[in-house]
Amino acid sequence: MKALAHLNKYLVKYKWYLILGTLFTIISNLFGIIPAQVVRHALDLVSDTLDIYFLLEGAAIQAKLYDVFAFSILLYGLLILIMALLKGVFLFLVRQTLIVMSRHIEYDLKNEIYAHYQTLPLSFYRRNNTGDLMARISEDVSKVRMYVGPSIMYGINLITLFILVISYMVSVNAKLTFYVLLPLPVLSISIYVVNNIIMKRSEALQAQLSNLSTYVQESFSGIRVIKAFVKERQQFHEFVVQSNDYRNKSLKLTLVDSLFYPFIVVLVGLSNVLIVYVGGQEIMAGRLTPGNITEFILYVSMLTWPVMALGWTTSQTQRAAASQQRINEFLTTKTDLVSTKNLEKEIEGSIVFKNINFVYPDTGIKALKNFNLNVKAGETVAILGTTGSGKSSVANLLTRLYDPTEGEILIDNIPLKEYQLQSLRRQTGYVPQDVFLFSDTIGANIAFGDTHIPFEKIEQAAKDADLYTNIIGFSEGFETKVGERGITLSGGQKQRLSIARAIVRDPKILILDDCLSAVDTHTENTILTNLQRIMNHRTSVIISHRVSSAKLADFIVVLDEGMIVEQGTHDQLIEKGGIYKELYDKQLQTEEV
Repeated sequence: MKALAHLNKYLVKYKWYLILGTLFTIISNLFGIIPAQVVRHALDLVSDTLDIYFLLEGAAIQAKLYDVFAFSILLYGLLILIMALLKGVFLFLVRQTLIVMSRHIEYDLKNEIYAHYQTLPLSFYRRNNTGDLMARISEDVSKVRMYVGPSIMYGINLITLFILVISYMVSVNAKLTFYVLLPLPVLSISIYVVNNIIMKRSEALQAQLSNLSTYVQESFSGIRVIKAFVKERQQFHEFVVQSNDYRNKSLKLTLVDSLFYPFIVVLVGLSNVLIVYVGGQEIMAGRLTPGNITEFILYVSMLTWPVMALGWTTSQTQRAAASQQRINEFLTTKTDLVSTKNLEKEIEGSIVFKNINFVYPDTGIKALKNFNLNVKAGETVAILGTTGSGKSSVANLLTRLYDPTEGEILIDNIPLKEYQLQSLRRQTGYVPQDVFLFSDTIGANIAFGDTHIPFEKIEQAAKDADLYTNIIGFSEGFETKVGERGITLSGGQKQRLSIARAIVRDPKILILDDCLSAVDTHTENTILTNLQRIMNHRTSVIISHRVSSAKLADFIVVLDEGMIVEQGTHDQLIEKGGIYKELYDKQLQTEEV
């Protein structure tokens, strides 16, 4: 229960739902108990009246006695009907309070988890896979809701019903009460054990179904490869193996389900047999009436489901505690990317890297070693290097997706850590190496950074990114849906859309992280020509492995294994005849070919 203590703040927040739900539960149970007592009185009335009725046979008063008797039975019947209707009304109110409370808590908890996810650094997402993140905000929260909803509701119902029913049963006849309740603990424990077996087998079945679905999906997705390598028979054999495993797990679950309900019926029937046997002895001894026996049978029926629910509730509570523990693991994870002064100011754009060493916290890879860089406001710097040289790490540090392991980064001579994080990122345009587009329209994807951007600016950004011609070629223009992850666009179109999304915000610092790798040389020249106007009076960082991307830069930095090996202007580096000239000559020859 320690893990579930996190939910107490929500129970306090929605305390009136809980209080009213408890009150309605008590009232609904009262309306359930009264009919049993009415039935007892009705049966006793029938038993007592029948003897008198037959004694008065042939007398004039017999007809009047019958009328009074029939009217009394009608009243009892109407009273039972009214009680049943009232119980139904209050059961509805119970669900409208306790179950509605659970839905509110589920909503708040999901929002809390999602909002917390947004604050966590990029290293957190590299350590945890997306499926696990989704499971905690969906499956785990659903299990927790079963605790704050049905489990609490059935728990309150069980407590109130036990107090009301058993106290009354004991007051009528303690001996009969003892025998009646004897099978019920066995029923509850059995349900708890069987329910755990069912849940474990259900989870195993769901896991196998997931494996089977994944296998089929991969087979269909890779059908061309399967046919090309003539692996149809082997794939079918593997499918049969997976399918047989699923069938066997299904049969095991069905076996437990088949035994579950007959076992419950036997135990409930045993209680009724004990009532009739022990109750019959009590009637013969003159301590009970036939109406009491019927009343006790109704009480057993009322207690059966709450006792069954006790085992189910206990199991659900354990599952909820395990799920909440998993949720708490992430909620207690705090970001280390905090602002020291929460400084919000309009930046000019000068950048200084001082003795930066950077090791990725999740992998231990040393990306940058003694990295120093000084970029004046309005300048353009190109950072070149081969794959794995540390180029993208510079962008990650500059956008503060990570903090350097050693050293300091300054923007306008103010430490990066002093800026309010959102304020800094709002003034930075970042085009990542791996383009991600949302399942929305082209226009919405371009305006993603600011939904209030005028359409004219969106249109101009598309033109600057050399995407406008492609967009107007689509039947729906800027309202064209790009599909999941932009699947309907080519690689080059996605990169150009990502560039448009960055420049439409009119950022003070523009970072282009190898964003032209999927476009041809002609398109690259067009985009760079357009960017030359955009980069004017704006600090720009061009990260690339292609020398052609560096032609707009005021100076160039060449990285190798996280260290600066060369820096200077294009002409200076060509004259030096080092790594940069070697890259330039190779790429020039490739373009000529």
